[in-house]
Amino acid sequence: MVVVVVVASLALFALLAFGPFSIFYSNPLVTCRQAEQVPQLHFLASRRHRFPATKKGEESCLGDRPLEKDSNAITRGGNYFQSMSMASSSFSGSGNALMWFRKGLRIHDNPALECASRGVTGGGFLYPVFVIDPHYMEPDPRASSPGSSRAGLNRIRFLLESLKDLDLSLRKLGSRLLVMKGEPGEVLINCLKQKWVATFEKPKGDPSAFLRPATTTLSPYLKFGCVSSRYFYQCIQDVYTRNKKHTSPPVSLLGQLLWRDFFYTVAFGTPNFDQMRGNKICKQIPWNDNDELLTAWREAKTGYPWIDAIMTQWGWMHHLARHCVACFLTRGDLFVHWEKGRDVFERLLIDSDWAINSGNWMWLSCSSFFYQYNRIYSPISFGKKYDPNGNYIRHFLPILKDMPKEYIYEPWTAPLSVQTKAKCIIGKDYPKPMVSHDSASKDCKQKLAAAYELNKKLNGVVSEEDLKVLQRKLDATCDSVLNPVHSHSSSGAKRQRRS
Repeated sequence: MVVVVVVASLALFALLAFGPFSIFYSNPLVTCRQAEQVPQLHFLASRRHRFPATKKGEESCLGDRPLEKDSNAITRGGNYFQSMSMASSSFSGSGNALMWFRKGLRIHDNPALECASRGVTGGGFLYPVFVIDPHYMEPDPRASSPGSSRAGLNRIRFLLESLKDLDLSLRKLGSRLLVMKGEPGEVLINCLKQKWVATFEKPKGDPSAFLRPATTTLSPYLKFGCVSSRYFYQCIQDVYTRNKKHTSPPVSLLGQLLWRDFFYTVAFGTPNFDQMRGNKICKQIPWNDNDELLTAWREAKTGYPWIDAIMTQWGWMHHLARHCVACFLTRGDLFVHWEKGRDVFERLLIDSDWAINSGNWMWLSCSSFFYQYNRIYSPISFGKKYDPNGNYIRHFLPILKDMPKEYIYEPWTAPLSVQTKAKCIIGKDYPKPMVSHDSASKDCKQKLAAAYELNKKLNGVVSEEDLKVLQRKLDATCDSVLNPVHSHSSSGAKRQRRS
């Protein structure tokens, strides 16, 4: 349980009633909605600015090292990190700064924080602020699982834990994180009138993981800015310098950071990047909008244990697992619009990042970046390659924990006697496959081939009517996979739900 305590005070009003006040924010990708709310505020973007160091003739940038280890940066311009409870008439004429933390929830390698510190003059103070936006955090009873319409509980919990860690880092510097709730524009204006103090009770979680991580699992920390990508890059470079040996074949962590920046760059320069319509780099494809298929996929009731186990995992997936479930939903089996799958990931994954999420869904659906639509992830054989005993499935789908390994990926092929012994009757305790993978994947390939041909013929300028005509033609020639099997879903598998 996370407790947020907000206390009002007139101290900040007394402080800010005198002297100039500058506002800095920690990420350049401020949303259009937020920009509209605070048009009168001056924002200084978080870039890799360079500033004169204390030693003559040198330059320094906080991106080169952790801020807490940079004594020059901390003392430069005075002790600008001060207790939030301090206020007196001596602030008259001073220059104060408000640091709006958005995605850079860290002290190290935070150029915006450096900019904010340099905006403090005449004995003024720097006030670190985070705004809990109801648009992102407000509970939504209509959502498919507990949480808001934009974020599940796991993602919200991770954010609050990150804020707690940021506050602890600020405490070590004699400061506190001011946490407020409301529309960012209104809240930032109210910062000129009130002072707020926030404290948290950190939730108790189980630190153990199911399987030993095969990746760094740093993606959520990079997404929320708890770890600087530049600092991470420098650490990797240091490791490479000290250790000349490598795996065979060599594996590059730097490549993943470059992919991250690749999607950031493309997203920034592409109008309508997060949708198909009006997106010039996205193939126009007549995806279906069948909500029953989407729900079965989202709720882990596809009847394919490998897919359902992945969709049951709590808030994070291995990147290859994401490839499998995204392919299954779109071009592999169900032919559901990639935007719908993207929205599910956006809400449930703790590391969901707007640019990376949309970019990868376009990639995996063969809508952009990757066009070899004949290469499909099998919902049966791919998992067997990495986990032949099905331990992953047994953990996240306990209803199948006693199924023999030769049937764990295809339990519908097990004789009834085996199903009875395993206490899992397919169609009753666990769903039957909602589609035949062989026929469904064949249909998907035919549809994509036709869509690609249409895009080529019209040079990418495909209208809604063009897609409707193609949709009718495909429905008449391809075996339909638009209707999920209902006979298996009355009981469903009892499973651990993720949020």
